[in-house]
Amino acid sequence: MAHAGLKFGIFLAPFHRLGDNPTLAIHRDLELIAWLDHLGYDEAWIGEHHSGGWEIIASPEVFIAAAIERTRHIRLGSGVTSLPYHHPLLVAQRFVQLDHMSRGRIMLGCGPGALASDAYMMGIPAESQRRRMEEALAAILALLACEEPVSMQTDWFTLREARLHLAPYTHPRFPIAVAASTTPAGVLAAARHGLGLLSLGAGLPGGPQKLAEQWRLAEAEAAKHGQRMDRAEWRLVVTMHCAEDDERAMRDVAAGERLETEGYFGEVLARPPTRSEDPLGEGLRAGTTLVGSPETVARGIERLLSFTEGGAGGVLFRAHEWADREATWRSFELFARWVMPRFQGSLRMPTASRDWCVANRGGIFAPNIAALRKAFTDAGMEVPESQRLMLREG
Repeated sequence: MAHAGLKFGIFLAPFHRLGDNPTLAIHRDLELIAWLDHLGYDEAWIGEHHSGGWEIIASPEVFIAAAIERTRHIRLGSGVTSLPYHHPLLVAQRFVQLDHMSRGRIMLGCGPGALASDAYMMGIPAESQRRRMEEALAAILALLACEEPVSMQTDWFTLREARLHLAPYTHPRFPIAVAASTTPAGVLAAARHGLGLLSLGAGLPGGPQKLAEQWRLAEAEAAKHGQRMDRAEWRLVVTMHCAEDDERAMRDVAAGERLETEGYFGEVLARPPTRSEDPLGEGLRAGTTLVGSPETVARGIERLLSFTEGGAGGVLFRAHEWADREATWRSFELFARWVMPRFQGSLRMPTASRDWCVANRGGIFAPNIAALRKAFTDAGMEVPESQRLMLREG
């Protein structure tokens, strides 16, 4: 299966265990994104959360603004902006401003809000979150079109002849994607508008096996609304850690994975971590978690993409701190050096050049060897012992 041009990046919630210095953690996240920019990663998506103690970035936009000044190439998006928490005019205005500040490196990720505790504190009924997200998304898209003034009335926001202060820097607008996890709501919302899709469910138990069905649902819904889904704008989110060999990779992450699974997903989010005695091993077998050597991780990505029955545009790694800082940074470097090129087409020409030289070395190098030998004889010299093996014909 060909995957030339596949994008790679991170989905940074972030996850920082309770007790870690939060000030240092936020700055460490900024340093990580600068490192990924240096390594040639394509994207970083930054989350929005307001409770729980672990996912401590409250404003992706503020974080992105700081990251813009520390990077040169990597694209930066919200992963995701919880639309029911914000007036849609303000969301559109803020991301247009970031689009200008970054000179076109901005992406908007949309969702209804992941944490029930966030919505509870703001008095947002859980049953209204997805409806509000779709209402806000429709308003944002109308505003970004920069055509007619937008007027909308809902039970939670009003737009009266609203228009943007600035048009987007990116023409006609920056990329927008909708998050999809366990329900089809995100898939359907993306499809109705022909937007990108962030498949967070790819990293959940049973998620990879549902990817092809998810995409077929998106294409069918898009067609109903005169839209078209683009696989290049489909990103799959899984967990990854790479080390020189499988055994070292597992040693790197074993303790940290258990702390996160039990301490956050189990205690805070009340998602039972004991669905099996070995959730890490279960994830490895299911393909939702990729831990191992570059070769093992590359095979895992091939397997993940095979579930899509046609490919996707990008793979995002859920940023975690299962390993220490040095091992985590080393993981991203190993992936960039030994795995990323396999999926981006950059090895094709060097490999073809090497193979051509090997296949034709008799005809290409023999005349050169003869010329070098003649240079010694013309000078009345014997070929030095150190050179004889190199100049030996055949």
